[in-house]
Amino acid sequence: MLATTASCLLVAASLLLSSGVSAHAGEADVIQVRSTQASDGTWRFDVTVRHADDGWAHYADSFEILAPDKSVLGTRVLLHPHVTEQPFTRSIDGVVIPRDIRQVIVRAHDKVHGYGGEEQTVELPLD
Repeated sequence: MLATTASCLLVAASLLLSSGVSAHAGEADVIQVRSTQASDGTWRFDVTVRHADDGWAHYADSFEILAPDKSVLGTRVLLHPHVTEQPFTRSIDGVVIPRDIRQVIVRAHDKVHGYGGEEQTVELPLD
């Protein structure tokens, strides 16, 4: 009886893993960032995020632009899951970055794990 129960659990786990359904979507990763400075001196960031969104309870829900000291310079809230669009790119405009900052860190957040996925450090070109 115990062997049968263990076998059933093993088969169920194998089916779940092979079905492509994520029982554990993991953390949100920033995989690419493009930065552009506007004529008014503010910055636009086009951020590509990868996360195995699996619905409203677990999806990448924001990303941040951070100064080297980890202070937040800008936040883009993501209002819905991107289950069928992975990876996805969204933008944030109007980010004010002090002139003495030459690099920023971009990180993503998800509803279950918070922060902790892959971050990107972006070098900002000199004026």
